[in-house]
Amino acid sequence: MTNGWLAFAGLLSAGASAAHIGVILGGPGWYRTFGAGERLARAAERGDIYPALITAAIATVLAIWAAYAFSGAGLIVRLPLLKTALIAITAVYLLRAVAYIPILSFQGLPVGAFAWISSAIVLIYGLAHLAGVWTAWPLLG
Repeated sequence: MTNGWLAFAGLLSAGASAAHIGVILGGPGWYRTFGAGERLARAAERGDIYPALITAAIATVLAIWAAYAFSGAGLIVRLPLLKTALIAITAVYLLRAVAYIPILSFQGLPVGAFAWISSAIVLIYGLAHLAGVWTAWPLLG
């Protein structure tokens, strides 16, 4: 039986991965729009490879996380360390959601709209994963 929460969580992570690939293809303006920061946007303008490498690495991690959610949902083959991976992924999403704004504040950095919006989005991702792990727990063995 398919776990709808983990299927939804997988779609969220896959969408985030695709968005990161879109940022690479979209160039400096997209880096700015999606909150990557002026430093990365300017590096992309100069043609530096660094922003694309960092963004591709994030896209790859998010794609792997999507695969784990899809695996937990029963949509693809069971991946190794499924339960452990899903717990870790859930924890990372939830930690990012609740810690990002306090970390920025502690460092004396501005807390703008991007911080609030991205934290809310990541909270939804984390809660979807949490609901999926919770409901699939007996099957994750």
